[in-house]
Amino acid sequence: MGTNKPSVVMVGLGYIGLPTAALIASKEINVTGVDIHQHVVDTINKGEIHIVEPDLDGLVHYVVKEGFLTASTKPVEADVYLIAVPTPFKGDYEPDISYVEAATRALLPTLKEGALVIVESTSPVGTTEKMQKVIETERPELKGKIYMAYCPERVLPGNVIYELEHNDRAIGGINPESTEKAVEFYRHFVKGTLHKTNSKTAEMCKLVENSSRDVQIAFANELSMICDEAGINVWELINLANKHPRVNILQPGTGVGGHCIAVDPWFIVSEFPAQAKIIRSAREINNYKTEWAIEKVKNTALQFKIDNGRDAKIACMGLAFKPNIDDLRESPALQVVDKLSIDGFQVLAVEPNIKKHENYTIYDMEDAIAQADIIVYLVAHREFANTEKVKQTLDFCGIFK
Repeated sequence: MGTNKPSVVMVGLGYIGLPTAALIASKEINVTGVDIHQHVVDTINKGEIHIVEPDLDGLVHYVVKEGFLTASTKPVEADVYLIAVPTPFKGDYEPDISYVEAATRALLPTLKEGALVIVESTSPVGTTEKMQKVIETERPELKGKIYMAYCPERVLPGNVIYELEHNDRAIGGINPESTEKAVEFYRHFVKGTLHKTNSKTAEMCKLVENSSRDVQIAFANELSMICDEAGINVWELINLANKHPRVNILQPGTGVGGHCIAVDPWFIVSEFPAQAKIIRSAREINNYKTEWAIEKVKNTALQFKIDNGRDAKIACMGLAFKPNIDDLRESPALQVVDKLSIDGFQVLAVEPNIKKHENYTIYDMEDAIAQADIIVYLVAHREFANTEKVKQTLDFCGIFK
Protein backbone atom coordinates (compact mmCIF):
# COMPACT_ATOMS: atom_id res chain seq x y z
CA MET A 1 0.00 0.00 0.00
CA GLY A 2 2.87 2.38 0.83
CA THR A 3 1.89 5.98 0.20
CA ASN A 4 -0.89 4.95 -2.20
CA LYS A 5 -4.06 5.37 -0.24
CA PRO A 6 -6.25 2.29 0.05
CA SER A 7 -9.99 2.30 -0.57
CA VAL A 8 -11.92 1.27 2.53
CA VAL A 9 -15.28 -0.26 3.41
CA MET A 10 -16.49 0.05 7.04
CA VAL A 11 -19.32 -2.35 7.90
CA GLY A 12 -21.33 -1.05 10.87
CA LEU A 13 -21.81 2.68 11.51
CA GLY A 14 -22.49 2.76 15.23
CA TYR A 15 -20.56 4.14 18.21
CA ILE A 16 -17.25 2.73 16.92
CA GLY A 17 -17.74 2.28 13.19
CA LEU A 18 -18.84 5.82 12.37
CA PRO A 19 -16.07 7.67 14.26
CA THR A 20 -13.47 5.28 12.79
CA ALA A 21 -14.82 5.73 9.25
CA ALA A 22 -14.84 9.52 9.68
CA LEU A 23 -11.29 9.57 11.08
CA ILE A 24 -9.99 7.45 8.17
CA ALA A 25 -11.84 9.66 5.67
CA SER A 26 -10.30 12.77 7.25
CA LYS A 27 -6.91 11.47 6.03
CA GLU A 28 -8.27 11.83 2.45
CA ILE A 29 -8.88 8.10 2.12
CA ASN A 30 -12.08 7.06 0.33
CA VAL A 31 -14.40 5.25 2.73
CA THR A 32 -17.75 3.61 2.03
CA GLY A 33 -19.66 3.17 5.27
CA VAL A 34 -22.13 0.29 5.21
CA ASP A 35 -25.11 -0.07 7.52
CA ILE A 36 -28.25 -2.20 7.31
CA HIS A 37 -30.42 0.70 8.53
CA GLN A 38 -31.53 2.95 5.70
CA HIS A 39 -32.14 5.92 8.03
CA VAL A 40 -28.51 5.73 9.24
CA VAL A 41 -27.27 5.74 5.64
CA ASP A 42 -29.52 8.67 4.70
CA THR A 43 -28.55 10.69 7.79
CA ILE A 44 -24.83 10.29 7.11
CA ASN A 45 -25.13 11.09 3.41
CA LYS A 46 -26.71 14.40 4.47
CA GLY A 47 -23.56 15.01 6.53
CA GLU A 48 -25.39 14.50 9.82
CA ILE A 49 -25.03 11.91 12.60
CA HIS A 50 -27.43 9.63 14.48
CA ILE A 51 -25.41 9.15 17.70
CA VAL A 52 -24.21 11.45 20.49
CA GLU A 53 -20.46 12.04 20.36
CA PRO A 54 -18.58 15.36 20.78
CA ASP A 55 -16.60 16.60 17.72
CA LEU A 56 -18.05 13.85 15.53
CA ASP A 57 -20.81 15.84 13.81
CA GLY A 58 -18.36 18.45 12.46
CA LEU A 59 -15.96 15.77 11.25
CA VAL A 60 -18.67 13.74 9.50
CA HIS A 61 -20.11 16.87 7.91
CA TYR A 62 -16.66 17.78 6.54
CA VAL A 63 -15.65 14.34 5.17
CA VAL A 64 -19.07 13.80 3.54
CA LYS A 65 -18.99 17.28 1.95
CA GLU A 66 -15.44 16.67 0.67
CA GLY A 67 -16.58 13.35 -0.80
CA PHE A 68 -14.31 11.07 1.23
CA LEU A 69 -17.14 9.35 3.13
CA THR A 70 -20.22 7.88 1.49
CA ALA A 71 -22.77 5.65 3.21
CA SER A 72 -24.55 2.73 1.59
CA THR A 73 -26.55 -0.36 2.53
CA LYS A 74 -24.29 -2.57 0.34
CA PRO A 75 -20.49 -3.05 0.33
CA VAL A 76 -18.45 -2.07 -2.74
CA GLU A 77 -15.11 -3.47 -3.92
CA ALA A 78 -12.25 -2.15 -1.76
CA ASP A 79 -8.67 -2.79 -0.65
CA VAL A 80 -9.53 -2.90 3.05
CA TYR A 81 -12.72 -4.05 4.79
CA LEU A 82 -13.38 -3.27 8.45
CA ILE A 83 -16.10 -4.97 10.48
CA ALA A 84 -17.45 -3.03 13.49
CA VAL A 85 -20.90 -4.50 14.12
CA PRO A 86 -22.37 -5.35 17.56
CA THR A 87 -21.81 -8.70 19.26
CA PRO A 88 -24.85 -9.10 21.53
CA PHE A 89 -25.83 -12.01 23.77
CA LYS A 90 -28.18 -14.88 23.24
CA GLY A 91 -29.57 -17.10 25.97
CA ASP A 92 -27.42 -17.42 29.05
CA TYR A 93 -24.78 -14.73 28.39
CA GLU A 94 -23.51 -16.53 25.29
CA PRO A 95 -21.92 -14.22 22.72
CA ASP A 96 -23.82 -14.06 19.44
CA ILE A 97 -21.41 -13.68 16.52
CA SER A 98 -24.16 -13.85 13.90
CA TYR A 99 -23.79 -10.10 13.12
CA VAL A 100 -20.07 -10.52 12.50
CA GLU A 101 -20.79 -13.52 10.30
CA ALA A 102 -23.55 -11.67 8.41
CA ALA A 103 -21.14 -8.76 7.84
CA THR A 104 -18.46 -11.17 6.57
CA ARG A 105 -20.96 -12.86 4.22
CA ALA A 106 -22.05 -9.45 2.91
CA LEU A 107 -18.46 -8.91 1.73
CA LEU A 108 -18.24 -12.17 -0.25
CA PRO A 109 -19.44 -10.79 -3.62
CA THR A 110 -16.95 -7.88 -3.64
CA LEU A 111 -13.86 -9.55 -2.11
CA LYS A 112 -10.85 -9.80 -4.40
CA GLU A 113 -7.41 -11.34 -4.17
CA GLY A 114 -5.07 -9.29 -1.94
CA ALA A 115 -7.88 -7.66 0.05
CA LEU A 116 -7.45 -7.08 3.78
CA VAL A 117 -10.36 -7.93 6.11
CA ILE A 118 -10.14 -6.62 9.68
CA VAL A 119 -12.57 -7.54 12.47
CA GLU A 120 -12.86 -4.80 15.11
CA SER A 121 -16.00 -6.07 16.86
CA THR A 122 -15.46 -7.45 20.37
CA SER A 123 -15.48 -11.18 19.70
CA PRO A 124 -14.93 -14.55 21.35
CA VAL A 125 -11.48 -16.07 20.88
CA GLY A 126 -11.18 -17.75 17.47
CA THR A 127 -13.75 -15.56 15.67
CA THR A 128 -11.30 -14.18 13.08
CA GLU A 129 -10.26 -17.71 12.11
CA LYS A 130 -13.94 -18.71 11.91
CA MET A 131 -14.59 -15.82 9.51
CA GLN A 132 -11.57 -16.89 7.44
CA LYS A 133 -13.25 -20.33 7.10
CA VAL A 134 -16.55 -18.72 6.06
CA ILE A 135 -14.76 -16.80 3.29
CA GLU A 136 -12.67 -19.77 2.13
CA THR A 137 -15.68 -22.09 2.10
CA GLU A 138 -17.81 -19.71 0.01
CA ARG A 139 -14.97 -18.37 -2.19
CA PRO A 140 -12.45 -21.27 -2.34
CA GLU A 141 -10.43 -19.53 -5.05
CA LEU A 142 -9.43 -16.88 -2.44
CA LYS A 143 -7.87 -19.46 -0.10
CA GLY A 144 -4.47 -18.15 1.01
CA LYS A 145 -4.96 -15.04 -1.14
CA ILE A 146 -6.52 -12.56 1.25
CA TYR A 147 -5.26 -11.02 4.46
CA MET A 148 -7.22 -11.12 7.72
CA ALA A 149 -6.61 -9.56 11.12
CA TYR A 150 -8.28 -8.70 14.41
CA CYS A 151 -7.78 -5.26 15.93
CA PRO A 152 -10.04 -4.18 18.78
CA GLU A 153 -10.62 -0.52 19.59
CA ARG A 154 -9.89 0.92 23.02
CA VAL A 155 -11.96 4.05 23.32
CA LEU A 156 -13.93 6.05 25.82
CA PRO A 157 -17.37 7.32 24.81
CA GLY A 158 -17.19 11.10 24.89
CA ASN A 159 -13.56 11.11 23.75
CA VAL A 160 -13.68 8.67 20.84
CA ILE A 161 -12.00 10.67 18.07
CA TYR A 162 -8.99 11.57 20.18
CA GLU A 163 -8.56 8.05 21.53
CA LEU A 164 -8.96 6.34 18.15
CA GLU A 165 -6.08 8.42 16.89
CA HIS A 166 -3.76 8.33 19.93
CA ASN A 167 -4.25 5.03 21.78
CA ASP A 168 -1.97 2.04 21.21
CA ARG A 169 -3.51 -0.90 19.34
CA ALA A 170 -2.97 -4.65 19.46
CA ILE A 171 -3.10 -6.01 15.91
CA GLY A 172 -3.30 -9.75 15.32
CA GLY A 173 -3.28 -11.39 11.90
CA ILE A 174 -4.19 -14.95 10.96
CA ASN A 175 -0.56 -15.12 9.75
CA PRO A 176 2.45 -12.76 9.93
CA GLU A 177 1.76 -11.33 6.43
CA SER A 178 -1.74 -10.33 7.50
CA THR A 179 -0.40 -8.68 10.66
CA GLU A 180 2.07 -6.63 8.58
CA LYS A 181 -0.65 -5.58 6.10
CA ALA A 182 -2.96 -4.49 8.93
CA VAL A 183 -0.22 -2.55 10.72
CA GLU A 184 0.57 -0.75 7.47
CA PHE A 185 -3.09 0.19 7.11
CA TYR A 186 -3.56 1.51 10.67
CA ARG A 187 -0.43 3.67 10.30
CA HIS A 188 -2.47 5.86 7.94
CA PHE A 189 -4.54 7.19 10.82
CA VAL A 190 -3.32 5.93 14.23
CA LYS A 191 -0.55 7.83 16.04
CA GLY A 192 -0.34 5.37 18.96
CA THR A 193 2.03 2.39 18.92
CA LEU A 194 0.83 -0.63 16.91
CA HIS A 195 1.68 -3.87 18.72
CA LYS A 196 1.92 -7.00 16.57
CA THR A 197 0.51 -10.33 17.75
CA ASN A 198 -1.75 -13.10 16.39
CA SER A 199 -5.51 -12.95 16.02
CA LYS A 200 -6.39 -15.14 19.03
CA THR A 201 -4.17 -13.13 21.37
CA ALA A 202 -5.61 -9.84 20.09
CA GLU A 203 -9.16 -11.16 20.60
CA MET A 204 -8.37 -12.28 24.14
CA CYS A 205 -6.52 -9.04 24.88
CA LYS A 206 -9.68 -6.98 24.34
CA LEU A 207 -11.71 -9.25 26.63
CA VAL A 208 -9.03 -9.35 29.31
CA GLU A 209 -8.66 -5.56 29.51
CA ASN A 210 -12.31 -5.17 30.44
CA SER A 211 -12.42 -8.28 32.64
CA SER A 212 -9.47 -6.95 34.61
CA ARG A 213 -11.33 -3.72 35.35
CA ASP A 214 -14.44 -5.70 36.25
CA VAL A 215 -12.58 -7.90 38.75
CA GLN A 216 -10.97 -4.88 40.43
CA ILE A 217 -14.31 -3.07 40.69
CA ALA A 218 -15.94 -6.23 42.08
CA PHE A 219 -13.36 -6.28 44.88
CA ALA A 220 -14.31 -2.71 45.81
CA ASN A 221 -18.04 -3.44 45.58
CA GLU A 222 -17.70 -6.56 47.74
CA LEU A 223 -15.78 -4.51 50.32
CA SER A 224 -18.50 -1.87 50.36
CA MET A 225 -21.14 -4.47 51.26
CA ILE A 226 -18.90 -6.00 53.95
CA CYS A 227 -18.18 -2.55 55.43
CA ASP A 228 -21.88 -1.70 55.45
CA GLU A 229 -22.50 -4.83 57.51
CA ALA A 230 -19.55 -4.02 59.81
CA GLY A 231 -20.47 -0.36 60.29
CA ILE A 232 -17.24 0.88 58.64
CA ASN A 233 -16.98 3.81 56.20
CA VAL A 234 -15.71 2.05 53.08
CA TRP A 235 -14.37 5.26 51.51
CA GLU A 236 -12.20 5.98 54.52
CA LEU A 237 -11.07 2.36 54.61
CA ILE A 238 -10.04 2.31 50.93
CA ASN A 239 -8.28 5.64 51.30
CA LEU A 240 -6.25 4.25 54.22
CA ALA A 241 -5.50 0.91 52.53
CA ASN A 242 -4.30 2.73 49.40
CA LYS A 243 -1.60 4.44 51.47
CA HIS A 244 0.23 1.12 51.10
CA PRO A 245 2.68 1.59 48.19
CA ARG A 246 1.51 -1.52 46.32
CA VAL A 247 -2.21 -1.38 47.01
CA ASN A 248 -4.58 0.40 44.65
CA ILE A 249 -8.21 -0.43 45.41
CA LEU A 250 -10.76 1.16 43.07
CA GLN A 251 -13.85 3.03 44.23
CA PRO A 252 -17.09 1.10 44.72
CA GLY A 253 -20.27 2.23 42.97
CA THR A 254 -23.88 1.35 42.26
CA GLY A 255 -22.75 -1.50 40.00
CA VAL A 256 -20.94 -1.66 36.67
CA GLY A 257 -22.44 -0.41 33.44
CA GLY A 258 -21.45 0.67 30.00
CA HIS A 259 -21.16 -1.41 26.96
CA CYS A 260 -17.82 -3.07 27.61
CA ILE A 261 -16.98 -3.88 31.21
CA ALA A 262 -20.46 -5.23 31.94
CA VAL A 263 -20.45 -7.40 28.82
CA ASP A 264 -17.02 -8.61 27.70
CA PRO A 265 -16.15 -10.82 30.70
CA TRP A 266 -19.09 -13.08 29.78
CA PHE A 267 -17.32 -13.85 26.47
CA ILE A 268 -14.50 -15.46 28.44
CA VAL A 269 -16.82 -17.15 30.94
CA SER A 270 -18.99 -18.70 28.22
CA GLU A 271 -15.98 -20.20 26.41
CA PHE A 272 -13.95 -21.27 29.43
CA PRO A 273 -16.59 -22.00 32.08
CA ALA A 274 -14.44 -24.36 34.16
CA GLN A 275 -11.44 -22.02 34.37
CA ALA A 276 -12.97 -18.54 34.54
CA LYS A 277 -13.95 -18.62 38.21
CA ILE A 278 -12.88 -15.16 39.41
CA ILE A 279 -14.08 -13.53 36.22
CA ARG A 280 -17.55 -15.07 36.63
CA SER A 281 -17.73 -14.17 40.33
CA ALA A 282 -16.76 -10.58 39.59
CA ARG A 283 -19.59 -10.25 37.08
CA GLU A 284 -22.05 -11.72 39.59
CA ILE A 285 -20.84 -9.47 42.42
CA ASN A 286 -21.12 -6.35 40.26
CA ASN A 287 -24.63 -7.30 39.13
CA TYR A 288 -25.59 -8.14 42.70
CA LYS A 289 -24.31 -4.78 43.97
CA THR A 290 -27.04 -3.06 41.96
CA GLU A 291 -29.74 -5.35 43.44
CA TRP A 292 -28.29 -4.69 46.89
CA ALA A 293 -28.49 -0.92 46.33
CA ILE A 294 -32.13 -1.23 45.26
CA GLU A 295 -32.98 -3.18 48.44
CA LYS A 296 -31.21 -0.58 50.59
CA VAL A 297 -33.26 2.23 49.06
CA LYS A 298 -36.53 0.29 49.39
CA ASN A 299 -35.90 -0.53 53.05
CA THR A 300 -35.09 3.11 53.81
CA ALA A 301 -38.29 4.22 52.05
CA LEU A 302 -40.44 1.65 53.84
CA GLN A 303 -39.00 2.70 57.19
CA PHE A 304 -39.79 6.32 56.29
CA LYS A 305 -43.41 5.34 55.61
CA ILE A 306 -43.67 3.56 58.96
CA ASP A 307 -42.25 6.61 60.75
CA ASN A 308 -44.16 9.31 58.84
CA GLY A 309 -47.36 7.64 57.65
CA ARG A 310 -46.78 8.68 54.02
CA ASP A 311 -44.76 7.60 50.99
CA ALA A 312 -41.24 8.99 50.72
CA LYS A 313 -40.19 11.08 47.74
CA ILE A 314 -36.84 9.69 46.62
CA ALA A 315 -34.38 11.90 44.70
CA CYS A 316 -32.18 9.66 42.54
CA MET A 317 -29.00 11.53 41.69
CA GLY A 318 -27.55 10.39 38.36
CA LEU A 319 -28.75 8.05 35.61
CA ALA A 320 -25.65 7.66 33.40
CA PHE A 321 -23.42 4.58 33.57
CA LYS A 322 -20.48 6.61 34.88
CA PRO A 323 -19.68 10.17 35.96
CA ASN A 324 -19.89 13.21 33.68
CA ILE A 325 -21.32 11.64 30.53
CA ASP A 326 -24.81 11.36 29.02
CA ASP A 327 -24.61 7.67 28.06
CA LEU A 328 -27.27 5.57 29.80
CA ARG A 329 -26.49 2.22 28.10
CA GLU A 330 -26.36 -0.70 30.56
CA SER A 331 -26.45 1.84 33.41
CA PRO A 332 -26.82 0.44 36.94
CA ALA A 333 -28.14 3.83 38.15
CA LEU A 334 -30.94 3.69 35.59
CA GLN A 335 -31.65 0.11 36.65
CA VAL A 336 -32.15 1.32 40.25
CA VAL A 337 -34.52 4.09 39.14
CA ASP A 338 -36.46 1.73 36.85
CA LYS A 339 -36.92 -0.90 39.54
CA LEU A 340 -38.02 1.63 42.18
CA SER A 341 -40.59 3.22 39.91
CA ILE A 342 -41.91 -0.13 38.64
CA ASP A 343 -42.37 -1.16 42.26
CA GLY A 344 -44.43 1.95 42.95
CA PHE A 345 -41.94 4.19 44.77
CA GLN A 346 -41.99 7.95 44.10
CA VAL A 347 -38.82 8.82 42.21
CA LEU A 348 -37.43 12.24 41.27
CA ALA A 349 -34.78 11.60 38.59
CA VAL A 350 -31.80 13.95 38.39
CA GLU A 351 -29.29 13.75 35.51
CA PRO A 352 -27.42 16.99 34.79
CA ASN A 353 -26.05 15.63 31.49
CA ILE A 354 -29.40 15.10 29.76
CA LYS A 355 -32.36 17.42 29.12
CA LYS A 356 -35.13 14.84 28.81
CA HIS A 357 -35.84 11.11 29.09
CA GLU A 358 -38.62 9.02 27.55
CA ASN A 359 -39.77 7.56 30.88
CA TYR A 360 -38.89 10.16 33.50
CA THR A 361 -39.24 13.85 34.18
CA ILE A 362 -35.69 15.10 34.67
CA TYR A 363 -35.61 17.31 37.76
CA ASP A 364 -33.27 20.16 38.46
CA MET A 365 -30.84 19.15 41.21
CA GLU A 366 -31.90 21.86 43.71
CA ASP A 367 -35.62 21.21 43.13
CA ALA A 368 -35.25 17.50 43.66
CA ILE A 369 -33.24 17.92 46.86
CA ALA A 370 -35.77 20.45 48.18
CA GLN A 371 -38.76 18.18 47.50
CA ALA A 372 -37.25 14.84 48.46
CA ASP A 373 -37.43 12.99 51.76
CA ILE A 374 -34.58 10.63 50.85
CA ILE A 375 -31.63 11.50 48.61
CA VAL A 376 -29.84 8.66 46.84
CA TYR A 377 -26.51 9.29 45.11
CA LEU A 378 -26.05 6.79 42.28
CA VAL A 379 -23.41 8.46 40.06
CA ALA A 380 -20.58 10.73 41.19
CA HIS A 381 -21.21 13.56 38.71
CA ARG A 382 -19.10 16.67 39.29
CA GLU A 383 -22.31 18.69 39.78
CA PHE A 384 -23.00 16.74 42.98
CA ALA A 385 -19.55 17.28 44.48
CA ASN A 386 -20.36 20.17 46.82
CA THR A 387 -23.88 19.29 47.89
CA GLU A 388 -24.60 19.47 51.60
CA LYS A 389 -25.64 16.30 53.38
CA VAL A 390 -29.24 17.30 54.13
CA LYS A 391 -32.12 14.95 54.98
CA GLN A 392 -31.73 11.22 54.80
CA THR A 393 -28.96 10.34 52.36
CA LEU A 394 -27.79 7.10 50.78
CA ASP A 395 -24.44 7.49 49.06
CA PHE A 396 -23.50 4.60 46.75
CA CYS A 397 -20.74 6.43 44.86
CA GLY A 398 -18.66 8.27 47.45
CA ILE A 399 -19.98 11.82 47.20
CA PHE A 400 -19.42 12.34 50.94
CA LYS A 401 -16.22 10.37 51.40
